[in-house]
Amino acid sequence: MNPFWSMSTGSVRKRPDAEEKTLSGELRTSPLRASTKKQLPSIPKNAVPITKPASPAMSSQSTNGTHASYGPFYLEYSLLAEFTLVVKQKLPGVYVQPSYRSALMWFGVIFIRHGLYQDGVFKFTVYIPDNYPDGDCPRLVFDLPVFHPLVDPLSGELDVKRAFAKWRRNHNHIWQILMYARRVFYKIDTTSPLNPEAAVLYEKDIQLFKSKVVDSVKLCSSHLFDQPKIEDPYAIIFSPWNPAIHDEAREKMLTQKKPEDQHCKSMHVSGLSWVKPGSVQPFSKEEKTMPT
Repeated sequence: MNPFWSMSTGSVRKRPDAEEKTLSGELRTSPLRASTKKQLPSIPKNAVPITKPASPAMSSQSTNGTHASYGPFYLEYSLLAEFTLVVKQKLPGVYVQPSYRSALMWFGVIFIRHGLYQDGVFKFTVYIPDNYPDGDCPRLVFDLPVFHPLVDPLSGELDVKRAFAKWRRNHNHIWQILMYARRVFYKIDTTSPLNPEAAVLYEKDIQLFKSKVVDSVKLCSSHLFDQPKIEDPYAIIFSPWNPAIHDEAREKMLTQKKPEDQHCKSMHVSGLSWVKPGSVQPFSKEEKTMPT
């Protein structure tokens, strides 16, 4: 390919007038080539400068950072890494599952074990921006609005930006949003609420606040077996207890580990370490001196 085809027109240095005349006009210093003209090669019709986007849509994607630095394939890989971090954190009472149709949408549920919202089971959806992780923080929306100072009473969206005013790549992660969503039910914050009624009742009339919380928990539980609002094969669905299906799974979860398994774990297994303690040398091992 001719190198001029991929050069940006803005990156070409302007030549002096004398030099331009030399390129485009006749070479008067050489009588043998007096009738020859030097011209730049013509640019093919389908050639696109590599430093400029081909369309305004691509321009907007390039400026937001993700498509410029990650690309769509790296975006999906980044989301997969985020889900792996969520699994490793093992957040108590929090379960999430990425959507089958879009990796930018995750389905989840939170189980509240104790406190004011005890026995609460709240289903939610996490919406991740398409320029993740360079854009705004992901949104978390409950399927049913929970009576809480930080939950919008109409949309059910949790005030996530309170904790993540600016999303920082490689510093903030989606598991932190899930942990924050769990913590707000145990530690109530009433400053700048999305639900002023809930905030005022928590400060002025705690008994009425508890009563409304109980009603909210019951309402969410009554709709627990409803079909998901978003049709997706990976959406979280609850079904009534069926002994033929659930008894066996319950027994497996409650069965204690066998004594021999615990004994094997307690046994000390000796072997070579990849890195010697106190060293950064990989594949190192303790050197033993042979007796003389």
